[in-house]
Amino acid sequence: MRKALFILILISVAGFAGVFLAFSRNVPPAPDTIFINDAVIIAIQSGDITDSTRFLTNQLKQAFSDLDASRQKRDRWLFVSMCLIIGAFMLSWVMLYIYCERGILKPFRKLQGFARHIAAGNLDIPLEMDKNNLFGAFTESFDLMREELHRARENERKTERSKKELVASLSHDIKTPVASIKAVTELMLVKTTDEKERKQLETVSAKAEQINALITNMFHATLEELKALSVNAAEIQSTVLPDLIKNADYENRVKLIPMPDCIISADLLRLQQIFDNIISNSYKYAGTEIEINSFIDGQELVMEIIDYGKGVSDDELPLLTSKFYRGKNTETKSGYGLGLYISNYFLEQMAGKMRCENRPDGFMVKVSLRLS
Repeated sequence: MRKALFILILISVAGFAGVFLAFSRNVPPAPDTIFINDAVIIAIQSGDITDSTRFLTNQLKQAFSDLDASRQKRDRWLFVSMCLIIGAFMLSWVMLYIYCERGILKPFRKLQGFARHIAAGNLDIPLEMDKNNLFGAFTESFDLMREELHRARENERKTERSKKELVASLSHDIKTPVASIKAVTELMLVKTTDEKERKQLETVSAKAEQINALITNMFHATLEELKALSVNAAEIQSTVLPDLIKNADYENRVKLIPMPDCIISADLLRLQQIFDNIISNSYKYAGTEIEINSFIDGQELVMEIIDYGKGVSDDELPLLTSKFYRGKNTETKSGYGLGLYISNYFLEQMAGKMRCENRPDGFMVKVSLRLS
């Protein structure tokens, strides 16, 4: 800004100096009385009136001609000077406008747009400014503020997500012991003959069912907010899998065939949830013994979880891992259609896969885990 004003003042001084020089140029004076008298005296001394008159006339013509030529030259110089001054002034004003537009107005428009992005919660767009800008330090402070807000919001989002993942994980894991309580209670109800004990067991069963419903609703709501649950795969020995299956088999119906000794890439916590979901589904819909076969197929450890129930219709098989889908044979069973959906999601995150198949003698869920 100071440079532009200095240039404008310099052009003004140069213009006034040019005008002053134009008016101060030496212009021959107009013929005055002394000049005319001198011409008349010279003519009289010559003794020839005609020659004297002609000489006087020529002298006057020459004097006025020189005067007119000098004035025309001065006027041309003055015209050129004024054109140059006006042009320089116009150019300087254009340059001043461009400077103000680029150096002042444009940065403020960027600040206005930046403020709109901040107000809308879009903190990913930086405030770009020229390093030589007049407001460089000022705008840099605004961008630092944006970065701090973005960092704080990201930390808040991660914290909130961790809390929701914890709630979802705990709510889902609690379902297994609650199901165990229900199963044991139902078994005791069958065996008991004491009426007072029966009422107490019925109360326990009802409360367990109530807890299960509340936990399922909480898990459902949390899952909707999360959209996805985190999976942290690591290298683990296949020898830990029988313990996970045993933990899920609270009715002792699983017959586990010895599995190959290998290293797989998986998340232990999520694997436990997968086995819980698949085995509890078999308990609920088949109610038969369960057999688990394992073998290595290429780069995968394949586990076939087989029950001897009625299975599902072939047109429903592709839908079993869909969110909230429940088969036609589930009308009398409680549930939300999330177990196989979550299990399939966990396996995909561990680079594994799950497939459901009907068998002549029952139903099979095939779980494939990637070898490390």
